[in-house]
Amino acid sequence: MPQMHWTRISEVGAHSGTQVQIRGWVRGKRSSGKLVFLQVRDGSGTLQCTVFGPDVSDELFAQARGLGQESSIVVTGEVKPDARAAGGFELAVSGLEIVAAAADYPITPKDHGASFLHDRRHLWLRSSRQHAILRVRASVISACRRYFDSRDFTLVDAPIFTPSACEGTSNLFEVDYFGSPAYLTQSGQLYMEAAAMALGQVYCLGPTFRAEKSKTRRHLTEFWMLEPEVAYLDLAGDMDLAEDFLATIVAEVLAERRPELELLERDLSKLEAVQAPFPRLTYTEAVERLRQLGHEKEWGTDFGAEEETLLANEFDRPVLVHRYPADIKAFYMKPDPEDSNLALCVDVLAPEGYGEIIGGGQREENLDALEARVLEHGLEPKNFEWYLDLRRYGSVPHSGFGLGIERAVAWICGIHHVRETIPFPRMLERLTP
Repeated sequence: MPQMHWTRISEVGAHSGTQVQIRGWVRGKRSSGKLVFLQVRDGSGTLQCTVFGPDVSDELFAQARGLGQESSIVVTGEVKPDARAAGGFELAVSGLEIVAAAADYPITPKDHGASFLHDRRHLWLRSSRQHAILRVRASVISACRRYFDSRDFTLVDAPIFTPSACEGTSNLFEVDYFGSPAYLTQSGQLYMEAAAMALGQVYCLGPTFRAEKSKTRRHLTEFWMLEPEVAYLDLAGDMDLAEDFLATIVAEVLAERRPELELLERDLSKLEAVQAPFPRLTYTEAVERLRQLGHEKEWGTDFGAEEETLLANEFDRPVLVHRYPADIKAFYMKPDPEDSNLALCVDVLAPEGYGEIIGGGQREENLDALEARVLEHGLEPKNFEWYLDLRRYGSVPHSGFGLGIERAVAWICGIHHVRETIPFPRMLERLTP
């Protein structure tokens, strides 16, 4: 085959009237007499490649007619404008090379169950819906990093292996670390606190692990978190940061990935409404609001999925619920100076039933108070000596939060279950592929 200019499908419009080479996979095929229409994808888009029998050899035409779905091919031909084709162009094929023929591809155009598709997740990623979700996910992560990078935050990587718990001891994945127990990280927060004392304002982005025996649509055992931490920041500033951050991310992803969101049939008006300021409620006000809605909510207990949904559905944008009871929050949360029964914390609840997507607050900076909290929570003080050092040597007020990437992507895409928002989900009942 003669060497031609290789181009990505997303760039064919710049080569109208010229010969190019496309390298990809057969997404679909149909024949009509002396014509074979190949839908070829290459990851950047899909292009109709038309094989006209009289213009090619009998061998090439027969090869085109016999191609199975997901066969990998290299096609050459002239790029021609075609208003009826997706993207406005098609390729008049003059050459065809079969790199690897495929037959009996298991994911056909008919409907398949979730279990069937997740068993074949490695192949399901090739579908247009999954392309759209993964591109939105990539844009969410890029927008998150761009937000903090442009505001003089420093990216600091947190460890995956940790010696102790951050969010509680009941949902840790324990591993053998050369004969000693270690745990897969639940959060990078404690390490970001150390980094913030060095660099002022920092963030980390990485995988986190929770051994929760939960099968809800909001939970994964492995998920990604973005966690900023800022020295000299109080709860009010933390809430302002979370609000501005989330509104900015949604606006940027909406601008960058509108075609993908439309393919997913997302109601874009719901995302366009995500503008600051967001409504804010204290935990006590939220409990009262739930009671007004007919829910017999008891003060002092955490919100479940149903309660979060009821609250968030009262608003057309995320709502910030702050000052939860201290007894239901992590040991590092600072009590409210005006009411020690409350913690200086905040959860950001997304509308439309997606629940908490951000959790954070102000950390306890006082050494004596933090030591007492470690003991109250039944934690081993020696495992937190390094963390307590942060209060011994130049302690300052500081705050931060964590954004769950998968929940944010599910909300932005309008996806029911978070398992579709990560390339290879890990859940209570799933470790493969």
